Amino acid sequence: MSLVALGINHKTASVELREKIAFSPDQMTDALQQLRLITDDSEAVIVSTCNRTELYCRGAAPEQLIEWLSQFHQVDSNDLKQSIYVHNNVDAVNHLMRVACGLDSLVLGEPQILGQIKQAYSTAKTVGAIAVTLDKLFQRTFSVAKRVRTDTSIGENAVSVAFAAVSLTKQIFSELSKTNVLLIGAGETIELVAKHLIDAGVTKITVANRTLARGQCMVEEFGGSAITLAQIPQHLSQADVVISSTASTLPILGKGLVESAVSTRRHQPMLLVDIAVPRDIEAQVGDLDDVYLYTVDDLQGIVEQNMASRRAAADDAEAITIKEAREFMAWTQSLKTVDYIKQYRQCSVESKDELLEKALQKLTQNGDPEKIIIELANKLTNKLIHHPTRAMSSASLMGDNETLNIISKALGLGDDN
Repeated sequence: MSLVALGINHKTASVELREKIAFSPDQMTDALQQLRLITDDSEAVIVSTCNRTELYCRGAAPEQLIEWLSQFHQVDSNDLKQSIYVHNNVDAVNHLMRVACGLDSLVLGEPQILGQIKQAYSTAKTVGAIAVTLDKLFQRTFSVAKRVRTDTSIGENAVSVAFAAVSLTKQIFSELSKTNVLLIGAGETIELVAKHLIDAGVTKITVANRTLARGQCMVEEFGGSAITLAQIPQHLSQADVVISSTASTLPILGKGLVESAVSTRRHQPMLLVDIAVPRDIEAQVGDLDDVYLYTVDDLQGIVEQNMASRRAAADDAEAITIKEAREFMAWTQSLKTVDYIKQYRQCSVESKDELLEKALQKLTQNGDPEKIIIELANKLTNKLIHHPTRAMSSASLMGDNETLNIISKALGLGDDN
């Protein structure tokens, strides 16, 4: 079996090139059908995300795949070759497993890529681009990714500021379903924070933004409420958690405003997380009683510690993928052995049938039965020993004693003792 993994990713190619080579959902069926035609075994899977485009194929030459990829997307093949990487056989298997486990991701250990690979596998199977080998490979890969998540701590710690902010919230408030959260800003970071909060069980979210329309657009996704920045003083006392990330050059929350809110809350504790640069919350707010203020620097320290933990876990994950890749290739070799056995038996039966048919014809023509049987035995013997004899003679002439011993053992020759 010749298995190839070929592609580009965030490490090898610019955003511009990755965008040109990406496959849209509408293109995927046509692309897979074309790709099958240039593979000997008609098996292919395309993984295409914002950070990578990869082809997994059986029985295709890398040069063919590069040429097809450049033609499909109308990209100069020379530009593509500068960013392409190719893995063969066991290295291709190990690469797929590493990708599925998040070991090759921009954020080490991120889990989203596994879902994307599962979707790629499902699409290829629907198109008919998957047979026994790739089916077994991807099923084995999904099992390995699950094992890595279970047996290592690669996905347990926050490695983004947004996730770290939510993790901090979970540590301080045990029942997030009863927690009121105020998010200040409506950019990508706050949007990511909102998604993590919802995943963590938060149901009461208010988004404060400079423009009300942008805030309303954001909360439509999770059913929260939106207010303007000017309305924050009327809502701040209701918030148990405040997470802020705006592009403002001046603080949004000052000490006096927060102090007033805490008084209204009758000194129930508040958690304020400022992940903006410059700061959205005055540093003096941290001096207030019943207020816990964390800045982006505090969270960055958590992220760095967690990244170190993930890197340590990645070493264990790497060992798992290497072992599993070797075991998968051993399985493919066993399939090859079965094919050889079938082929050998088929050739032997065909030789027997051919010579037996000739012998029976001679018998019907009143030939001497004894001579016919002796001739059949001699010819069948010569036919069956022809290839082994040539192989032994060739090994002997080359001084290849190892091959000679293997053939001898296979034929049951040598000292029985």
